[in-house]
Amino acid sequence: MSQKLIGVDLGGTTIKFAILTAQGDVQQKWSLRTNILDDGQHIVPDIVESINHHIDLYQMKREQFIGIGMGTPGTVDLEKGTVEGAFNLNWRTVQPVKEKIEAGTGLPFVLDNDANVAALGERWKGAGNNGSEVAFITLGTGVGGGLISNGELIHGISGAGGEVGHMNVEPDGYLCTCGNRGCLEQYASATGVVHLAQDAAEEYVGDSKLKAMIDDGQEITSKIVFDLAKKDDDFLANQVVDKVGYYLGLACANISDILNPQYVVIGGGVSAAGDFLLERVQKSFQRFAFPTVRESTKLKLAKLGNDAGVIGAASLATKFK
Repeated sequence: MSQKLIGVDLGGTTIKFAILTAQGDVQQKWSLRTNILDDGQHIVPDIVESINHHIDLYQMKREQFIGIGMGTPGTVDLEKGTVEGAFNLNWRTVQPVKEKIEAGTGLPFVLDNDANVAALGERWKGAGNNGSEVAFITLGTGVGGGLISNGELIHGISGAGGEVGHMNVEPDGYLCTCGNRGCLEQYASATGVVHLAQDAAEEYVGDSKLKAMIDDGQEITSKIVFDLAKKDDDFLANQVVDKVGYYLGLACANISDILNPQYVVIGGGVSAAGDFLLERVQKSFQRFAFPTVRESTKLKLAKLGNDAGVIGAASLATKFK
């Protein structure tokens, strides 16, 4: 029997699952809605039930499975396999996730932070080309990341290694949810792009569809900003995209000057702007990076999309081989 891995990507809205080969090829995928009612107490039982159901459904044997890996929001205790502070799951207290899932499935289980897990996915089967030195930045509602050196995730002494979204790129800039000012998250996330657009529109005096929409009170998204910059050649929208590229390129240069990775991989919803954004990031990176780093570290767009989480989670379980 060929050996398999199970990857779980736990999010506030959806739980994604996959069964993969030991080499990381996805064979089956499914998902279910995250039930965060009653302080999130249904989440782990739902995961256990879904895994057991699908093993039976696909007529597989438990001996085939090397183990289960999972990515989760919140603060993870890697040794104990617990999670706390995952507020979008209603998990305010410590959750003994590893203990419950191993007891419920009979399979070895390991977990890590969701952004770290996505980094592992891109490194293993995506844009990271299975390199030993890879930095990953994900641009969504916030900005997350994961840093891999010598083939291992950098966790730091309290699990905060790789919090690239809270790198300071504008001293005394926008107030961040973390309490500091000027974090990358406030300039390169989906919400950050909108904040930049609203501020730029206030000062802009020329013709601009983006400005007209903002002045009219219409809802603006980062996608709208990028689409206007691409299609309508809207000067204001392009100004905003330039700023996003500037801050993201500065952040990539700072990360790369410290780690000198083979690749800095940029993923998440905002990265869907593709080369239109990457070219601007590259320009800023070239400006700020140390010369040796400028020539050796390459910026790339992520390749795996929504599969990065389950693939990276499954890769955690390869340690049980």
